[in-house]
Amino acid sequence: MNNRNSVQLKNTYVLKGGGEGAKRLKILAGATWPTTQALLERVGLQSGMHCLDVGCGSGEVTLQIARVTEPTGEVVGVDVDESILELAREEAQRHHLKATFRKVDASQLTEESTFDLVYSRFLLTHLPHPHLVVDRMVRTLKSGGTLVVEDIDFSGHFCYPNCPAFDRYLELYQAVAVRRGSDPFIGTKLLGMLIEANLEQVQMQVVLPAFHEGVGKLVAQVTMEHIRELVITSNLATHQEIDAIIEELKMFVSSPQTIISMPRVFQVWGRKK
Repeated sequence: MNNRNSVQLKNTYVLKGGGEGAKRLKILAGATWPTTQALLERVGLQSGMHCLDVGCGSGEVTLQIARVTEPTGEVVGVDVDESILELAREEAQRHHLKATFRKVDASQLTEESTFDLVYSRFLLTHLPHPHLVVDRMVRTLKSGGTLVVEDIDFSGHFCYPNCPAFDRYLELYQAVAVRRGSDPFIGTKLLGMLIEANLEQVQMQVVLPAFHEGVGKLVAQVTMEHIRELVITSNLATHQEIDAIIEELKMFVSSPQTIISMPRVFQVWGRKK
């Protein structure tokens, strides 16, 4: 296998994994599930399907898929972080859901013509060779199966009223992501990537989750904390500046009159011939 095919996801992932990462993913899942649920309903997720969740993290979406595909269907979640997968397995057992979790690098998926639906959210943005992973995901689909991808365009944030700490957070995330070889603007490219992968009936829609209350208002400050170490080692900011950013974000979101968004999310899907 050549170097392009042996890329390891952890080498370019911007955010923390393990237990700390799981806490952030749970907040993210709570904020984004309504739009993801609507997307999965639109593409035809139903009972009896055999599904794959690529870059599943702690399995929040995987387990939701399992609830729909029961009792005759099956869902497999794959990720490179074994510690976070163990948390996903425990959650599946706790809720008696039919979901299997495996440690697999998305660039090294080996199944062929296996799944009715393959799903991936917020993974491709972290990869140096996302086209490779799209090709691998397409390969795992049965003929007529559907690939569903959600990913970000980080330039699509907003808040109201203006918050300098929010603007600085956006600047720092984008800078550290680019330095790590990630693409924080990949959402705009997904349509072309799925067309180039020879999928049919490729469609897209764009959602922009925004919040005046609830867990969605916490995403920015939690993410800022998770990229702290990379920002420091990249000499982009000091601990003191990051502390100040987080404190200002906490004060900003504490007001019921403020609005804060997540990144603009591109939802793209298509069918395998």
